[in-house]
Amino acid sequence: MATKESSESETPLDEVMEDIRGEIVRRVAAADRDANRDIYDALENE
Repeated sequence: MATKESSESETPLDEVMEDIRGEIVRRVAAADRDANRDIYDALENE
């Protein structure tokens, strides 16, 4: 990901893209948890 420079102000497109990236990260994390539920459950029960 690109780093933000403090001198640049965010455009509406930047804000929307940031929201989309965040949603993608949440969905991928949820899918990973669902796909590997048995591993997460085993670690939780240790």
